[in-house]
Amino acid sequence: MDIFAAIEKRYSYRGAYQDKPVPREDLVKIVSAGLAAPSGCNAQTTTFVIVSDPGLLAEMRKIHPMRAIQDAKAIIACVTAKKPKPVYEKESFEVEDCAAAVENILLALTALGYASVWIDGHLRKEGVAERINVLLGIPADRSVRIILPVGVPAAEGERRTKKPFGDRAWFNRHG
Repeated sequence: MDIFAAIEKRYSYRGAYQDKPVPREDLVKIVSAGLAAPSGCNAQTTTFVIVSDPGLLAEMRKIHPMRAIQDAKAIIACVTAKKPKPVYEKESFEVEDCAAAVENILLALTALGYASVWIDGHLRKEGVAERINVLLGIPADRSVRIILPVGVPAAEGERRTKKPFGDRAWFNRHG
């Protein structure tokens, strides 16, 4: 699938997944797309934990019961520093670096026929991220920022309508 087809096809999938495994080589390819994303000053600060072990997946489901992860065949945990270090003129770009990596991952998994949804807000509630950090052995100075459930969708999910180009993009001046 070419990049423009993957962009057009990608959406946030919150449904059930088919009972089909995600091969390790696909997970490596998907996360490698995230590792290839640009990062501020090439600091490459985002790291990943790929969870495919059924026992760990079951434990993550207990910690984070959101429907979107209940039968995912893998979960990609995106990890950043709790206190990002500046890399350029007292500025850190870890949030931006993580976001770029996640978007590359979402496009790669779409191109390979998988679906996912970007989950972050729920991680910040009731100590969810902290419990996942412990489960996955994340160092104390880092934390899971985003999780991405991965699997073959059981059905087509809802694709939300995007606003027209002219409502959000202009040439030369805003509006």
